[in-house]
Amino acid sequence: MGTEHRVIEESLVDLQFECNLRACRGACCTMPGKYGAPLRPEEIPIIEKALPVVEKYLPPRHREEIRRRGFYQESGNHSSTICVNDRACVFVSYEDEIAFCAFEKAYADRQLSWRKPLSCHLFPLRVNGRGDPSLRFERIPECEPALTLGEQGGMSLIAFLEDALIRLLGNEEYAALRKMQDGNSDHSLRAASQTTELSG
Repeated sequence: MGTEHRVIEESLVDLQFECNLRACRGACCTMPGKYGAPLRPEEIPIIEKALPVVEKYLPPRHREEIRRRGFYQESGNHSSTICVNDRACVFVSYEDEIAFCAFEKAYADRQLSWRKPLSCHLFPLRVNGRGDPSLRFERIPECEPALTLGEQGGMSLIAFLEDALIRLLGNEEYAALRKMQDGNSDHSLRAASQTTELSG
């Protein structure tokens, strides 16, 4: 199904965004609450298989929580990772007081071929619904520095999340998103040019 059949917030196409870990300290992994990262059913056995590898990256308290409670919980028809002290995802690894995803670190070290749960990979985008999902931007105060950095460097949210969006949408639909973005940019440039001509 093509991108035109999905509900894509128009504002997402032109939004500038680039994670700034030095400023946010990995806040998306440590937001207060009883529920951690949303998990898809097919992700649970993948995580179970990866546990012996990923546990090596976790602090002792988090490893103990997994042994005591498991790594995920269910609420209705939804599953999510558990949290430690109603805050940090159990798969958080700390380095210089910055929260990192242990899966991401294991992936970067080529210890795992699976990167992390899709919900984490897509953040700050959230998926509404299943089958033919819609995407929304979850704006939190901790991500304001990422908006600033994106503006300064000219990094769009769509480009920053390229790998995650291809994982969700596929190459064809992601290319359609970029085409939509390029069309918006061309329209903005034409509008700016016309404004300059009129003011001149």
